[in-house]
Amino acid sequence: MNFELPQEYRLLNESIERFAREELMPLEPAVLQREAQGQGSELTHAEQARIDAKAKELGFWGLDCPEELGGSDLPFLAMVGVHERLAYSAVHYEFSPDSANARMLLLNGNEMQKAQYLAPYVRGEIRGAIVISEPGAGADPSGMATRAVRDGDHYVINGRKIWISFLGNADFGLVMARTGDQRGARDGISAFIVDTKTPGFKIERRIPMLGGRFTYEVVFEDCHVPAGNLLGVEGKGFDPMKDRLGSRRIQMASWCIGRAQRALDMMCDYAPQRKTFGQPLADRQAIQWWIADAATRIHACRLMVQDAAWRLDNGVDAKSQLSMVKTFATEMSWEVIDHAMQLFGGMGMTKEMPLHLMATEARLMRVYEGPNEVHRMVVARNALAGAR
Repeated sequence: MNFELPQEYRLLNESIERFAREELMPLEPAVLQREAQGQGSELTHAEQARIDAKAKELGFWGLDCPEELGGSDLPFLAMVGVHERLAYSAVHYEFSPDSANARMLLLNGNEMQKAQYLAPYVRGEIRGAIVISEPGAGADPSGMATRAVRDGDHYVINGRKIWISFLGNADFGLVMARTGDQRGARDGISAFIVDTKTPGFKIERRIPMLGGRFTYEVVFEDCHVPAGNLLGVEGKGFDPMKDRLGSRRIQMASWCIGRAQRALDMMCDYAPQRKTFGQPLADRQAIQWWIADAATRIHACRLMVQDAAWRLDNGVDAKSQLSMVKTFATEMSWEVIDHAMQLFGGMGMTKEMPLHLMATEARLMRVYEGPNEVHRMVVARNALAGAR
């Protein structure tokens, strides 16, 4: 078994690492200052536009999108390193388009939908968001109550959604709604592409989250959506969702590796310098074990994520592996970053360092895209079914 990445992926990783150090990390002081003042940790429009322009100039647009749409058609395995290196900076930034949403459109959209939404999405001309969770249906989306009723050449959507990321700047949402009558079943749920400026699509509130991030609550009130905006087959909305979730979980696990690697590097830089009772922290066994455990778990996690990505690229079942990496990576990064905060002592508790943003993002990801407890249920169920 060859564990060495192809040279083209290694060269790409070096380019992304340089991009993160030169374009993202210099923005950390400004982002940290805004977050400390209660203004959030998101990039300003000017910062976003400048970095987007640089990324596009360097050819980082649409990396995992088809070449005919202007992308580079990179596989999941190549994107692991891309996401990891972008996440080395505490400044949250993603190349356009969002990998998970783009894949959902790519694999399930018809030609009209790809031309109207996916192509400009890849070019960075529009932005999208996924609109699934509801106040009473988060981890178990089969409990969703939002309804879409066919009315001639339109569907009329009514309901409420919550915890929607990136909706403030989105031009369209990938909305899940019930088209069948059986509440509590996954069959009968459909996916729709909905322009956010459609009458009846109302952002109710912006919700402050940990780490200066925001999510949104949205209400649908007689929101008329063209029937042509049905994504995939009516009543089979979970099929497009499955394509999206695999991509997102690979992405999240890769982010966790990047954050944890940054925390480990910070520990390794600081521990030899800081002395307590006449001895460098690097000579203390507790610190050495924190560093050793961090290095070991990061290495194990990277191999797990690469294996899951390889499975997706080769059409091999990866359901258990995706749940494993989502759980393992988010908990690994939380513990590594927590030890880094402890090592830095008082400074580790301040908002002048990036560690608190990294920690809160790791904490958020233990809930986002399915709570870790649900993923453990998936792994256990599959393991028990295959027990011999």
